[in-house]
This record gives sequence, C-alpha cells and structure tokens, in this order.
Amino acid sequence: MKKIEAIIRKSEFDETKEALHSIGVTFFSYWDVTGVGNEKVGHVYRGVSYSTADIQRRYLSIVVTDSFVEKTVETLLKAAHTGKVGDGKIFILPVEEAYRIRTKEKGGESLE
Repeated sequence: MKKIEAIIRKSEFDETKEALHSIGVTFFSYWDVTGVGNEKVGHVYRGVSYSTADIQRRYLSIVVTDSFVEKTVETLLKAAHTGKVGDGKIFILPVEEAYRIRTKEKGGESLE
C-alpha cells in the first residue's frame, strides 16, 4: 500500500474530488493548508498590492493499494493541472499496514 499526499489549488479541489471518485477512490482526508512556494511576485487588486508568498492550498491524504497508485496519480495530475505556477505537488510514501476498526480487516481489504 502507498500513501499519496497531494497539495493542490483550492480552486481545483471539487474537480479533483469528482475525478478521484470516478476512478473508485471513495475515501480520503483533506485539510486547508498554507504554504510558501516559488512564486515571489505580488498581485495588485483595486490598487492594493498583495503578497503571494503565502499560498492557500488543499492537502489531500489518500491511501491506495500498490496496483492503484499510478491510476490515482494520473488522475490527480490531470484534474489539478492548470499549467500555472503553484499547481501543487504529489508525494508517495510506503504504508506498512492498514486496519478497518469496525471489521478488524487489514491490508488492502481495509481500503475497500
């Protein structure tokens, strides 16, 4: 099993969530986060300059079986992509074991 951590634009979250559900990823956790990125240029809105150094993003935590990692990553790359600086990052980490508390299932069955 693998844990996929994705940091995406908040504006792309709904489309990304629908895309993940369409491929069978029915459970994941997410948080609103603030981060610092490579973009150093400020924006001007109604004559006031705003810093874009602190970027509002959504952090997704998804655990899938090894055979489902590539499909999940491809879906994230397609759904969260805008082509602009700040689209986000994806990280993949190993997961040693998973348990479903209700049924005491473990491993891949606990993710279904």
